[in-house]
Formats: sequence, C-alpha cells, structure tokens
Amino acid sequence: MTVPTDGPDLVLRHAEPADHARVLAVLDEWWGGRQMTAMLPKLFFVHFRPTSFVLEQDGRLVGFLCGFVSQTDPTQAYVHFVGVDPALRGRGAGRMLYDRFFAAVRAKGCTVVRAVTSPVNRTSIAFHTAVGFDVEESGGESYDGPGEDRVRFVLRLDDRAPG
Repeated sequence: MTVPTDGPDLVLRHAEPADHARVLAVLDEWWGGRQMTAMLPKLFFVHFRPTSFVLEQDGRLVGFLCGFVSQTDPTQAYVHFVGVDPALRGRGAGRMLYDRFFAAVRAKGCTVVRAVTSPVNRTSIAFHTAVGFDVEESGGESYDGPGEDRVRFVLRLDDRAPG
C-alpha cells in the first residue's frame, strides 16, 4: 500500500470528541465547497469511537472515517462519512481508514459493510468501487427522503481477505 511519504509516518487512531471540531473545520473544503457539516454530528465522535477513526500526519488531520455496527442487525456495519485531504487522495490513506474499520467491525462479528454517497459525488463512487464495494440497486426509492437519492454500496467481508 502506498501512503504519503512527505513528513513523519501517519498516525491512525480512534476518533475523540475533540476531533469533531477539527473535522468540521475542513469538511466543506474537502467536499469542494459543498455544505456538509450539518451531516456529521458530534455523536459519532462520542458514541461510536470504537468504529470511528482519524488519520494524522505530523499532527495535522489528513483523513477520518465515522462508522458503526448496526443495532438492528449486528452482522452489518455502516460507514456514515469518510474523508481524505484532497492533497493526499490516491495514495492509500482512504483505503487505510477502511481497512482499519473492516478489521474493527469484523472483530465485532460483522460480515457486511454498507455506505452511501450522493450521485453527484463521482470521486466517492469511484473510490468505493475501487475498495471493493458493489453498488446496490435502489429499487427507485429515495434513500434519504423525497428527492434525496443516494448511491448505495455493500461490501461482504466474507469475500474480502483480512488485511
């Protein structure tokens, strides 16, 4: 796996409540100016720390992933948000975050991981399919309410070697 080589090694750790403000400070910029901060509440940094992560380089936030294990179906996990500094995309940082998440939820008994993205986010669609997710058919439903279509992803951990 290729990782950023300029500067010290990357530090991948569980998210902490104080990381929420750091993530919000870069979120809209990392999404090309789209207003995204309202979609990432602090509760992910408080209540889902075992399955949420931040990635730092030289003390600077360069990536994050917020996810959880479903309480309805504990064999399934869900990634609510994942982001990488645009300057580091394509170097393995996003895959590193997902690999850590996969390991964490596999250890909790999960066999399926789900995620969604907006149809306009072509970068996210390409990334998720490159990591191994399949696109699920929506059946014509608006996932997040009327007019709120999403591209739905599924990855079966049984089909993916631990790593």
